Amino acid sequence: MTDQSPSLILIAEDEAQIAEILDAYLRRAGFRTARAGDGDAALHLARSLRPDLILLDLNLPKRDGFGVLASLRQDGTVPVIVISALDQDIDKLTALRIGADDYVTKPFNPNEVVARITAVLRRSLAGGEAGLHRLGGLALNTLAHEISTAQGPLSLTPSEFRLLEHFMRRPGRVFSRGDLVDACLPEAEALDRTVDSHIANLRRKLASSGAQAALTTVRGVGYRLDAT
Repeated sequence: MTDQSPSLILIAEDEAQIAEILDAYLRRAGFRTARAGDGDAALHLARSLRPDLILLDLNLPKRDGFGVLASLRQDGTVPVIVISALDQDIDKLTALRIGADDYVTKPFNPNEVVARITAVLRRSLAGGEAGLHRLGGLALNTLAHEISTAQGPLSLTPSEFRLLEHFMRRPGRVFSRGDLVDACLPEAEALDRTVDSHIANLRRKLASSGAQAALTTVRGVGYRLDAT
């Protein structure tokens, strides 16, 4: 959020009455808004408008909210608050594990939703200033040189940390071995087989940590980090 441009909130909700209520309260609170009535439209607007936060219903037509959230986490770290009639713990845990920042059950108090949006945006801004990156249950703090998962801290070597940070800054993008050497590894390690070794170790640690993120090999090109 900046002083010149209020934060843009994307409301992904197929029930028109609920969307209108949220839209009215958000505009009254000083936010800009955009609306999507199905999952495909939500993803399209998320990528074209780049909102500051997304309010996401789980029972969307065309593509449900879980699928939308997973795709969003492959693209980046835009804050997402789920608003859903699904109130079972498994639904909440699944959404949070995929990468939701908060979860509000229907029926809800619109003023509470506005308050939660403000809180999540504040945390997001503070996290960006602190060099905090999130993807698939991973939280990497550049300044503190720490990375954590739902199971606790993840221990990485300095080279593994630099590689993971590089991937988390650009989730879903493919990097060649040369790209990774130039960006992350000192000259003494600048060999393709050394890159492969670091990637193998990092992949194993991510898998054992329970993180919902995986390093994918793109044959003949390189590697990318995806939320799973």
